[in-house]
Amino acid sequence: MAAVMKVSVVMPCYNERATVREIVRRVLAQPYDFEVLIVDDGSTDGTREVLAELEREQPAVRVLLQPRNMGKGAALHRGFREATGDVVVVQDADLEYDPADYATLFKPIVDGNADVVFGSRFLHGPRRVLYFWHSVANQGLTLLSNMVSNLNLTDMETCYKVFRREVIQSLTLTETRFGFEPEVTVKLSRIKQIRIYEVPISYNGRTYEEGKKIGLKDAFRALYVLVRHGLGPR
Repeated sequence: MAAVMKVSVVMPCYNERATVREIVRRVLAQPYDFEVLIVDDGSTDGTREVLAELEREQPAVRVLLQPRNMGKGAALHRGFREATGDVVVVQDADLEYDPADYATLFKPIVDGNADVVFGSRFLHGPRRVLYFWHSVANQGLTLLSNMVSNLNLTDMETCYKVFRREVIQSLTLTETRFGFEPEVTVKLSRIKQIRIYEVPISYNGRTYEEGKKIGLKDAFRALYVLVRHGLGPR
């Protein structure tokens, strides 16, 4: 089925000139019929010039330019609206997540068992050892998310989320920054008869010196989003 399934890769991108060409190469090396929707979120480091080159060189690549820096969530919303594939996968433009995991991520959907798949960094896949307090915050947010959604995920904050296209396009999403992760998780949990799977992935996290962007304020925003949507109407 991999040969005939069309995959929409939605890639939010902000100041990733050093990595975006390589991550696109890794994506396109996988054996799927791709459209790669790169949503540039107002980059100022020369990323847009690299993206223009990629769009000329690779027929599968479409570049969507945001008018200014609007946030990862806003970039994802635009990419989801433009997607035409059978499945939609979120792919960061850095090198933390490996497209070689796509086969594992897609399998529950290809087999007809899932509508949504989360790729977990905490299910025994290889991962770079980095920040202890990041993992504590992640586990705490995942626990709270599970409490309000009644799911039993191990990694709510993961980038790697895969959706059947009609599922993600049916949601009304409002969070424009990193609050996207808890918002989409809670709203997915409220779809009747939704089938959500979780699979192990590898993870090559980067340091702040290497360009990591998420921080403490994003953790507090995720907490706010979980409380807001968790206590909101079902």
